[in-house]
Amino acid sequence: MEVKAAVVKELREKTGLGMMDCKKALVETNGDLDKAVEYLRKKGALKAARREGRTTSEGRIGSYVHMTGKIGVLLELKCESDFVAKTEQFGELVKDICMHIAASAPGWVSVEDIPEEILAKEKEIYMSQAKDSGKPEKILEKIAEGKMKKFYSEVCLLEQPFVKDTDITVSQLIKDKIAQLGENITVGRFVRLQLGES
Repeated sequence: MEVKAAVVKELREKTGLGMMDCKKALVETNGDLDKAVEYLRKKGALKAARREGRTTSEGRIGSYVHMTGKIGVLLELKCESDFVAKTEQFGELVKDICMHIAASAPGWVSVEDIPEEILAKEKEIYMSQAKDSGKPEKILEKIAEGKMKKFYSEVCLLEQPFVKDTDITVSQLIKDKIAQLGENITVGRFVRLQLGES
């Protein structure tokens, strides 16, 4: 089912959730706004969204070294309390995200972390490619936006499909854990080292 952008926007404004979460909920509920809100409540996504603004000053530093010893990751994953940081579920999340970083090599945590000059350069390339392929002027911007979303899903940790379940993003994985543990969880920073890379 095709969901209208205006309805997705309305659900986003109502719930504070991301575009993909809202779109999925609307697809699942045949475009019914009220049922979509109910669907999101059942999935725990709304609870997670309400917790997202809360301060995260506790957490863990996790590490992962790939079995060949040629790729290593250090990750700072933050939560609200020392109690949650010590739980097995939080520890598993740290490990899963470390393994994901080792496998997927993101460059940044989120879209907001990408330097403006890189974003501008990428968009310029996509606009130029679309123009060179003979696409009408009026849709060049839309084509470039679509390619930018793909770019984000390749280089931003939170936008990448999670390696152990590509139906969800790393962001959704974290939101699911927020709903489960009852605390806000954020990625502080990470470092991925690969032998021989500068």
